[in-house]
Amino acid sequence: MLKTRRDVFQAIADPTRRAILSLVAVSAMTPGAIADNFDTRRQTISKHIQILAECELLTQEQNGREIMYHFNPSKMKEVNDFIEPFRQLWEGRFKQLDSLLNELQNKSDRK
Repeated sequence: MLKTRRDVFQAIADPTRRAILSLVAVSAMTPGAIADNFDTRRQTISKHIQILAECELLTQEQNGREIMYHFNPSKMKEVNDFIEPFRQLWEGRFKQLDSLLNELQNKSDRK
């Protein structure tokens, strides 16, 4: 069976995985502590955690018998690098719109 390699974008496409990232970004957590925040089976949450770990958005640290999951913010750089040109494009368009609206307002004020 062919195993597909997931990427960061596939990982963050799911709202549950985004919620897990938000939780773990605040504080490292065990799988059980993560699962306690959701109304779904622990097995389902474990699968989400596995996907996030495969994509290196979460790292794990063995602490005795417990596994602690930590957020890996450097991996989110891929997302930022992809989104940044679009953000700049939209900011440019909003600035153009602001200029146009100011120009129209100034014309209206002069009348």
